Amino acid sequence: MKFADNPGSVPTPLEQDSILHRMINRIRRSLELQDILTATVSEIRAFLATDRVMIYRFDTDSSGEVVAESIYEQHLPSLLGLHFPADDIPQEARELFVTTGQRSIVDVASGRIGLSPFAPLNSESSQAENIAYRPVDSCHLEYLQAMGVQSSLVVPILLCDLKAPSQPPQLWGLLVSHHSQSRTILKRELKLVQQVSDQVAIAIAQSNLLNETRAQQRREAIINQINSLLHKQSVIQLHTALEVAIAALGGTGGRLYIHIEQTKELYTWGEQPSSYDELGSMLEQHPVWQNWMSEYKPGDVSAITDIYKESRLRVLTPVFKLTHIRGMLVMPLYYRQALIGVITIFRPELDTEILWAGRCEQSKRQRLPQLSFDLWREQKKGQAPQWSPAEISLAQVIASDFSVAIHQKHTTQKLQAFNLDLEHQVQEQTAEIEKTFLLTKVIKQVTEQIRSTLDLKTILQTIVKEVRFLLNSDRAIIYQITDNDGEVVVEEVHGNWASVLGIKMPLGCFPDEYTHLFFRGRVRAINNVSTETISPCHREFLESLQVQANLIVPIKMANQLWGLVIAHQCSSPRDWQDVEIDLLQQLADQAAIAIQQAQLYAQSCLAEVEAKAKATQLEQALYQLQETQTQLIQNEKMSSLGQLVAGVAHEINNPVNFIHGNLCHASEYTQQLLELLKLYQNYYPQPADEISKTIEDIDLDFLLEDLPKIITSMQLGADRIRSIVLSLRNFSRLDEAECKPVDIHEGINNTLLILQHRLKPSSNFPGIEIIKDYGNLPLIECYAGQMNQVFMNIISNAIDALEESSLSSEISEANSTKIDQDKSLFAVKEKQIIQHPQIYISTKLSIDEFRLLIRIADNGPGMTEETKKRIFDPFYTTKSVGKGTGLGLAISYQIIVEKHSGILECISELGKGTEFWIEIPIKLANRVS
Repeated sequence: MKFADNPGSVPTPLEQDSILHRMINRIRRSLELQDILTATVSEIRAFLATDRVMIYRFDTDSSGEVVAESIYEQHLPSLLGLHFPADDIPQEARELFVTTGQRSIVDVASGRIGLSPFAPLNSESSQAENIAYRPVDSCHLEYLQAMGVQSSLVVPILLCDLKAPSQPPQLWGLLVSHHSQSRTILKRELKLVQQVSDQVAIAIAQSNLLNETRAQQRREAIINQINSLLHKQSVIQLHTALEVAIAALGGTGGRLYIHIEQTKELYTWGEQPSSYDELGSMLEQHPVWQNWMSEYKPGDVSAITDIYKESRLRVLTPVFKLTHIRGMLVMPLYYRQALIGVITIFRPELDTEILWAGRCEQSKRQRLPQLSFDLWREQKKGQAPQWSPAEISLAQVIASDFSVAIHQKHTTQKLQAFNLDLEHQVQEQTAEIEKTFLLTKVIKQVTEQIRSTLDLKTILQTIVKEVRFLLNSDRAIIYQITDNDGEVVVEEVHGNWASVLGIKMPLGCFPDEYTHLFFRGRVRAINNVSTETISPCHREFLESLQVQANLIVPIKMANQLWGLVIAHQCSSPRDWQDVEIDLLQQLADQAAIAIQQAQLYAQSCLAEVEAKAKATQLEQALYQLQETQTQLIQNEKMSSLGQLVAGVAHEINNPVNFIHGNLCHASEYTQQLLELLKLYQNYYPQPADEISKTIEDIDLDFLLEDLPKIITSMQLGADRIRSIVLSLRNFSRLDEAECKPVDIHEGINNTLLILQHRLKPSSNFPGIEIIKDYGNLPLIECYAGQMNQVFMNIISNAIDALEESSLSSEISEANSTKIDQDKSLFAVKEKQIIQHPQIYISTKLSIDEFRLLIRIADNGPGMTEETKKRIFDPFYTTKSVGKGTGLGLAISYQIIVEKHSGILECISELGKGTEFWIEIPIKLANRVS
């Protein structure tokens, strides 16, 4: 192509204006960019009648791509979609396109190029002189010939910012016309092409504005949608809002991690990284991640295109190895300078392909136009799209909305939790009282019915009848265990279920260890026979009885397992409730008492008939009766005491915990108010008269000094109550009825804490000093609750003796505090009144370290030899009427000797104090493991 002044057959100016108007109308018919470009190349090619017209758009890296093309009957190959390296158009040429609007026409045949800056003067001669001709670089000619081009026209497309017209234009692209033959370009044609190029630039700018408007509308719609989900719903839709945010930011997965106060929550959607350790710990809990988050400030957003190139996250990259995640947008959530969570959006790695018009070689020729047009497909793997500024800005707004919503949700949850907790406490206490009342009433009624007779058969039948009725079960039975066997001795059936009366369990289905477990208080609740872990023999036996669920509670008497109370559910499986189990346990305890009484009654009747012939047997029976009565009284006393202590501790514990938990806040708020008051005094030293008078009336200085002391005193008092409640709960040990390893020192200390009120001095009593000599002991295997009862009995007796000795005005002998390790712990000093009552407690291991030695001694008046011989007899007491039952030391002796296979001895002389020696094994030999 070349410039020419001869108009030839070119349309007249009026016709050319009409053609231009028609072309512009078609180009401006649409605001969609691709429609504009397609219409442009079609109109220009039709006007110039050349073989190919294309639009070449520059990318940010200065390379370019053919984005629109029109070809006449395939005279030239298509270049649509091909990318051209940046060096194909030299930098100086791009600068001329921008600064002068230079156009270029190349005629390959003549080897000349005409350069026409878009700066026309007034006269045609001047315009002619403005055209510069020069030879074309040979490399450029080869470049065009490689494309099959003999003549070309290049017009720049310069884009102006419609929002800032004063800004210099930007080189957006090139309008290029190629012809397979030599062709002359007339100046009128060039002028029209230039005018069309200018209109295309305006159309492109308007299309960009439309796209920006659409993007802004979409942004506002997204923000409104998220805002509605977070703030305008009855329930905050965090998960749905997260899903919307991920889609809006072009992610394939994301997560919302919330950590505010003690609350930790995680919401996820789409593809996720794995946990960073085998325990399933979350990504946000990793120390590296938390340190990274601490570096951010409110409003910061971290846009990461490739997580594998971030050195700070190198430790965390293994969690992404099994995923396609490559890019990551991290939005820390702040509320009033406090980090309360983080939103993370993931983008996957993408495999991209760029079709290049030839491959750049690393040589000096790279600066010249590309010569080779062999297609080269550049494969890029593991890439992720860049995060645009618009996306980062949108992320900041979304993070702000989420921060406010999360804080509101947390505040609402705290209020709801507080209200629910108060309501739950009221309901729980009310239900507990009602349940206790009803349970006590039922047990009392059943107990009266059971004890209304001493006939064993009637007692057993009454028990199963009441059990079946109260539990609403299909069948209730009592299974009596003998030395070698056992059988169902009584039953109560509701419905058409088969009778099991007299049935014996097959041998081997009831192993010996079951007897030991039930004797130790084991309760067996089988909710579903078909799924429970039991022996095949046992399952087959229960299925033969049509049993689908059962509840078993032992009947224990003295040192043997008498039998089992069993409730059968035959119609369907059943989940046994705690209240049902507790009810059946108490009924079993009452049944044990009634059965034992019936047996004792039968024995007494038999003994009465054979009294004359078997006097010795009668005496033995009487002794057994006393032991049994002792055990019964102990059981009832310990059960009542344990329930009372546990109940009181539980009822006190809740309000005390509430007071203790809020005192720290009350102290903090009080301190803040006092600091605020001091600030007011600093900045307003001259208050009004009324305020000054009020300050004087309330003695403000004393109030400021005394109020923190009051809060501190309340804190100490709450701590003291909590320690007492804990001691009561530990002492009762209702949940530790079985033999287990315990800390003996804890039991002794809890007993002393309970008796603390009796150890303090009063107006007529100097108080008792406790001297502890504790050894280094391991955990001792014992019945903890019963051992606590032994400590309580012995120490209480010592306190009684010291109180009586202190109050007596006729004491002629007293003890000193000098310890004699050979005979007793205290030596005697005659004719000296006790002025410092003391109790000495010593613990240590035996020489072989298999037994525990406990010594409890007082410096009281001691006892006579006759009294010492009888102190362990049931019902024997030296106290006045109403002050003792005579069972404390008898029960203690039974606990130590019979229950623990130990030794309990008393060492005492009149006027020389009293010492109790307790020796038990560290581990019980007959304990069933």
